[in-house]
Amino acid sequence: MTVRPIVSALRKHKITAWLVILEIALTCAIVCNAVFLISQRLQAMAMPSGIAEQELLAIDVANLREEPDAKARVQEDLAALRAVPGVRQVSLAGLVPLAGSEFNTEVKLDPAQKTASLNAAMYTGENLLATLGTRLVAGRELQPEEFRYADEVSKAFAGGDAQEQGVPHTLVITQAMAEQLWPGQNPLGRQIYFRSVPIRVVGVVAHLARGSNLALGGDYSLVLPIRELVKEGNSFLIRTAPQDRARVMQAALAALKARNPHRVILASRNWEQIRAEFFQNDRAMAGLLVGICVALLLVTALGIFGLASFWVAQRRRTIGVRRALGATRGDILHYFQTENFLLASAGIVLGMVFAYGINLFLMHRYELPRLPLAYLPVGAALLWGIGQLAVLAPALRAAAVPPVVATRSV
Repeated sequence: MTVRPIVSALRKHKITAWLVILEIALTCAIVCNAVFLISQRLQAMAMPSGIAEQELLAIDVANLREEPDAKARVQEDLAALRAVPGVRQVSLAGLVPLAGSEFNTEVKLDPAQKTASLNAAMYTGENLLATLGTRLVAGRELQPEEFRYADEVSKAFAGGDAQEQGVPHTLVITQAMAEQLWPGQNPLGRQIYFRSVPIRVVGVVAHLARGSNLALGGDYSLVLPIRELVKEGNSFLIRTAPQDRARVMQAALAALKARNPHRVILASRNWEQIRAEFFQNDRAMAGLLVGICVALLLVTALGIFGLASFWVAQRRRTIGVRRALGATRGDILHYFQTENFLLASAGIVLGMVFAYGINLFLMHRYELPRLPLAYLPVGAALLWGIGQLAVLAPALRAAAVPPVVATRSV
């Protein structure tokens, strides 16, 4: 069957045909970008944190009043938690991965740099890496003698020029951060600068997710040898066997309360809860976009179905004449499916242009990555399939029109 008669028939219904083409084009453009955004959300939600999530517990704490012997009390708290049956590792951390907040620091390779090489999340806490269960891929972990207390570090930096004895001089970074700073080179022994103070890289871990700002580089993190004190925002981290987490959590809370009845427990969570809370907006956005895609595809399918049904009703006598002249049911079915295919193809081509334009806008305004070209043929195939399914019922009704209709008066 040639398409010339079909095109001639469509020219007689230009407005209707263009409305269908525009509907398909807008659906194609929006669905392609929406599916891309959904995939971006899903990838973020599935990102590796680099920690033993199934084994970790977090207890967020704060003290109602300052304690003069705070450093000794922290060590006693940690000892009390280590004494809880089932506890493998313990740390008091400043911030934790995927917790919704983080301390960002600009990383420079030269103190004279005006612009930082990258922005990284900074983690602190004695025994933090062992407690988190990170995988060391190069170098060594931070040693006890390298640690300084957080208040000492703050005092060292208070005057502008850091005092040598109060500043940590080693750190551990992630593999992604090392590759970004020194592509293809060994990062061990190299220095970065924090407030003009050189700090030497002694270890590299495979992954360590940021606490919140994944857009700045989800795996750009560093760990400094700084001991934390109990204050609002800090967390006791406990590593235990997955099956023991509920029991260990209860025992750990009881141990901390027994040590200090005035201590405020702000929250107690496992990492399934932390991850679920962190990505709740991503899940909601992905669900909303899925709903928009389904609604658009449904509206487009109904539009194609309605138009095809209308044209079948308008052309019953013409269809009967064609049947009387020898056209088979298959010919009539093929005619309407080809007609819809041409409309869908025109809409899809226009929709791909719209999709590219929308993606450029999102890249400019929201710093999203470029839409991969693979999404365009997938979207085209989806719309072609939906179009053919939507037109199938009206086309079958058209194919069922008997030749005798041609002899009936209008």
